[in-house]
Amino acid sequence: MNRTPSASHWANPARLKTRHLMLLLHLEEQGSVLRAAEAARMTQPAASKLLAEIEGLLGVPLFERHARGVQPTWYGQVLIRRARSALLEIGRAQEEIAALRDGRMGSASIGTVVNPGTNLVPAAVAAIKREHPDILVRIEMDYSRPLLARLLDGQLDLVVGRIMEPAGGADLEFEPLADEPHSVIVRAEHPLAGRTRLTHADLAPYGWILPPPDSVLRTRLETMFLEHGLATPGNVVETSSLPVTVNLLRASDLLTALPVEAVAPYLTARQLAVLPLDLGVGMESFGIIRRRGHLLSPAAQRVLEALRTAAAAVYPGARNRLGLPSRGA
Repeated sequence: MNRTPSASHWANPARLKTRHLMLLLHLEEQGSVLRAAEAARMTQPAASKLLAEIEGLLGVPLFERHARGVQPTWYGQVLIRRARSALLEIGRAQEEIAALRDGRMGSASIGTVVNPGTNLVPAAVAAIKREHPDILVRIEMDYSRPLLARLLDGQLDLVVGRIMEPAGGADLEFEPLADEPHSVIVRAEHPLAGRTRLTHADLAPYGWILPPPDSVLRTRLETMFLEHGLATPGNVVETSSLPVTVNLLRASDLLTALPVEAVAPYLTARQLAVLPLDLGVGMESFGIIRRRGHLLSPAAQRVLEALRTAAAAVYPGARNRLGLPSRGA
């Protein structure tokens, strides 16, 4: 049964300690007080007492007890998310202090979607390493939703991607960089590559390399097939890996939808080709995303500045979108 917290309860959360937060994470991971106690190196009675202490401080139930163990309530899910972020921040603070003490700049973690991950992010990181070789840069490539979840949890400093839904949007700052239309990409010797005009129906006989079913792009591609009276492809390979996609294209007559910029080197080398068809599928503008009101570490701040500078060179119009002075100004 959920209890409605009184105003007096909310004066106590400041008494939460690191050991409280660590126990919460163990409880979520293990799903059992006994296993969480073992992971935290304490007895089960001590873990139960500590959990009761946390719930007493907040005045709400954090876990539901059942025969198979424990499961977080809504209150517990909120606190666990914030606890994970807080513990990550403490760990990063220790890393930053150690780096500054030793005369180093520290580290920064970037998440990126595919297109900027092939041009913008490498250009920015290369510039950073030329100027600050001691900065450790970690890069993750994924879809926007999981990247933003890791950003909000404090696992990433910056994301180059999209805000796809309002959940969590109030906690984020977005600097738009560029739109991302998708084209049909094939191997250079593909039977359709030499055609000067194509219709959507011409694509029907061929198999497709598609992103996983839970991605926004997959939904938009399937909608495009239906809008043009085509059956959803039955000959499909699912992958989110750009290298796998490129090598599959080069070895088969499969089609895929990608931003031209993502495969520019292969187009220049005449290994891949763009079909002359307006696919009518694209994604919202992507940009630089960070947590609102969060103070970046010196290393992450340098990466942010490098991303802005590189974006002004890579994407037409990004300089104006970011409010940067025009060249020569």
